[in-house]
Amino acid sequence: MGVSTAPLRMTACAGALAVLLAWLPDAGAAAPADALAQAIARAAPGATITVPTGVHVVHLRLDKPLTLVGAPGAVLDGEDSGDVIRIAASDVVVRGLAIRRSGTDLTAMNAGVFVEQQARRVAIVGNALEDVLFGVYLNGAADVRVIGNRIRGVAALRSPDRGDGIHLWNDTGVEVRDNDVGTVRDGIYIYVSPRNRIVGNRIHDVRYGIHYMYSNHNLIAGNITTRTRAGYALMQSDHLTVSGNRSLGDATYGMLLNYVTYSTLDGNIVRDVTGERDEHGQPLPGGEGKGMFVYNSEYNRIAGNDIVRCPIGIHVTAGSEGNLVHGNAFVDNRVQVKYVQNVAQEWSWRGRGNYWSDYVGWDLDGDGRGDAAFRPNDGVDILFWKYPGARLLMSSPAILTLRYVQRAFPVFTPPSVSDSHPLMARPAVREGDAYAARD
Repeated sequence: MGVSTAPLRMTACAGALAVLLAWLPDAGAAAPADALAQAIARAAPGATITVPTGVHVVHLRLDKPLTLVGAPGAVLDGEDSGDVIRIAASDVVVRGLAIRRSGTDLTAMNAGVFVEQQARRVAIVGNALEDVLFGVYLNGAADVRVIGNRIRGVAALRSPDRGDGIHLWNDTGVEVRDNDVGTVRDGIYIYVSPRNRIVGNRIHDVRYGIHYMYSNHNLIAGNITTRTRAGYALMQSDHLTVSGNRSLGDATYGMLLNYVTYSTLDGNIVRDVTGERDEHGQPLPGGEGKGMFVYNSEYNRIAGNDIVRCPIGIHVTAGSEGNLVHGNAFVDNRVQVKYVQNVAQEWSWRGRGNYWSDYVGWDLDGDGRGDAAFRPNDGVDILFWKYPGARLLMSSPAILTLRYVQRAFPVFTPPSVSDSHPLMARPAVREGDAYAARD
């Protein structure tokens, strides 16, 4: 192969054995496939192994406590098969490496870095993962840190055929922080994984930015999603704290709550949800674009959020009751609230409601709250949502008469949302307490 290999040099490093691999491949040539694996096999537990500059075609298995750190320009290449790194031990650190070209077998869950169930206290820090099916796959591990990595999937694959940027399955005590994730299926997917922290990540150009299923007592704070189908898809979970996040220019949903209970959403910003359209420019069914969609989700606190310039600000349906909705700002949404339920709801708490950019009431006593209640919808709106074809009659005498009757005789008004204490000034969005305390 035209490759010369210098002897391995062993030095002490901070009380642990440090192994420096110092072969010098010819320009453009890959290092020997087995040299790095052999160095790992010979290293004592606790060793630090520095991977030198160059391309190393490997499928590594780390089955003892080690630190694997890359020199500038060090690349681990899986040549489109299997996992590039598989971690099967506790107290392993993988830092500062370029990791690329895993396999593309979804059934085998091929990944740039795969962490097995028995591993504890693993740290995956500051790596660049590219052309990988799953970026980092945590398969039942605990107390793992995934911090400051750049992850890109296999762009040549269709979105459903890609893996997730960071995938948690049955993991606990995990911190996923300050990663940049794009061109994968879901940016961060959390499944049956309680008590984890997902903080400060940037996710873009994926299906769902952060996707939760059956995962309780998690913190989701300070993340930013852009150009996703749904920024935050939170499903079948309880006791989530969703604080200080941003959804900017996502397509169908900024935040989707599906069977979410006893959770707090505060200090989040959802702006410019675009909606999805067909080739003729018409909105796709169900793809109108919703800042927040609340489906069969109960006993949550939705407070202090900004929902701005969306086709639908918030859509509440399917038995979503017992939620506290107050202190939010609904600004310049085409439809502020879409509410199709049979039970009236009051959206204020302790005399404080929400800010509505289309509220035209007054505040004679100067207490900062409107003197007249705000009802974002009436029976005609509900009629149009249930029977879209009725929009052909929008300006007809019959519809105008129906609106007049509802105003004159409230007994004819169907159950809807009412804000008895609408705010006259738009509240400043604050980062929620959980986000502010994340460090």
